[in-house]
Amino acid sequence: MLTKEMTTIGEEAYRAAKEILEAAQLTENDLFVVGCSTSEVGGAGIGTYSSPEVAEVVFGGIYQATQEAGVYLAAQCCEHLNRALILEKEAAKLYGLEAVNVVPQPKAGGSFATAAYKAFEHPTAVEHIKAQAGMDIGDTLIGMHLKDVAVPVRIRTDRIGDAHVVCARTRPKFVGGERAIYDDTMQ
Repeated sequence: MLTKEMTTIGEEAYRAAKEILEAAQLTENDLFVVGCSTSEVGGAGIGTYSSPEVAEVVFGGIYQATQEAGVYLAAQCCEHLNRALILEKEAAKLYGLEAVNVVPQPKAGGSFATAAYKAFEHPTAVEHIKAQAGMDIGDTLIGMHLKDVAVPVRIRTDRIGDAHVVCARTRPKFVGGERAIYDDTMQ
């Protein structure tokens, strides 16, 4: 099933996360959302071959990068849990997010969210966030969890395993009209 070794997959996950975190210029305590299909990473169709082992390796690489950057990682669950998110309780409190009662499993929430739930010190589930940046591994559709103006970011690491990687950062909305002047540092 896997065409790449687990070590390589973990390195790709770490490298991709580092690239988007640097490009997005996130600051301490920002939210970084990740959706991941371990089926796609392993070369199968989304939702057909959930792999806890692959999830732990991918999660480990991404989590290391977010810890180094000082940002909160939010792991998106699959559609069976309505794309709820798993994050540290501390982050949910900081952002005023209401917890919901669910514990993800590989076939109900996804292996990546399950790995996050097991790894976080105080995991909690929430229904919605507005993250400052995100990474979509295997076309899992994270857009609903980004702030309103998402900007695509091309990174060098465009695959993790066999999965396609799409990244985005966000920026403030431009308001005003043709006479408005904008702060170039906020783009």
